Amino acid sequence: MTRATETFAALGIATVIYIALFFGALPLPEVIQDKIIPVLPWWALMSFGSYSLGYLGYHVMTFSDCPDAYTELMGEIQQAKTELRSKGVSV
Repeated sequence: MTRATETFAALGIATVIYIALFFGALPLPEVIQDKIIPVLPWWALMSFGSYSLGYLGYHVMTFSDCPDAYTELMGEIQQAKTELRSKGVSV
């Protein structure tokens, strides 16, 4: 199975279980049925968003520089400057 197929299968199973819990097909205590199950999708959405922001923030914070890319970029800048100067543009 591909990763997308596994993800859609897991989401489908979770959706079926949630619908069964939401409509009371599976008996639960009344407090859980009335107060927790209705807000479960919002909790999952907030958890996913928090995880995503944390993941992105961590990887931006620990972003490693690439010395090779720096030297390549500086070379391209110098090349562009020389080409512009040869065409009469002041840089």
